[in-house]
Amino acid sequence: MKEPFDLSTLDGTIEVAKAAASRYRELTGKPLGITGEVGEVLAARLLGLELADTRQPGYDAVGCDGRRVQIKSRCILPNAKPGQRLGSIRLDYEWDTVALILMNQNFEPLAIYEASRSAVERELLRPGSKSRNERGAVGVSKFKAIGKLLWSCDEERPA
Repeated sequence: MKEPFDLSTLDGTIEVAKAAASRYRELTGKPLGITGEVGEVLAARLLGLELADTRQPGYDAVGCDGRRVQIKSRCILPNAKPGQRLGSIRLDYEWDTVALILMNQNFEPLAIYEASRSAVERELLRPGSKSRNERGAVGVSKFKAIGKLLWSCDEERPA
């Protein structure tokens, strides 16, 4: 396992990456493909998590309480169509919660939601949707409904 490090040491690098990705989208209309990495660093810093080893199956960070957190990231662009989905959530891996960080088009954090494994499992195993059942994909609005708001740019941190 890697040695823990201060996430603030990545601040300058993340700011450069965010600017490059924003500019790339502005010029090409396509994402640069760094949303997940930026989201992991921002969520870990905002929630006081320690990033897990690279390519750790199942989770991306660990809380001070030992919970293993899978982090999902989404940029919410202006005029985006409703119905955005999270990437695949695999039940065959070890993790305790899933955190969803929502960011604006400039990769600035807007809100972070967290849902327990049991809530996510109930949603993924609920009959009806091939996308949800076979691919482990949950919609952003559904995730917000089953999760709890942990952090918002509008307030420090809800109790």
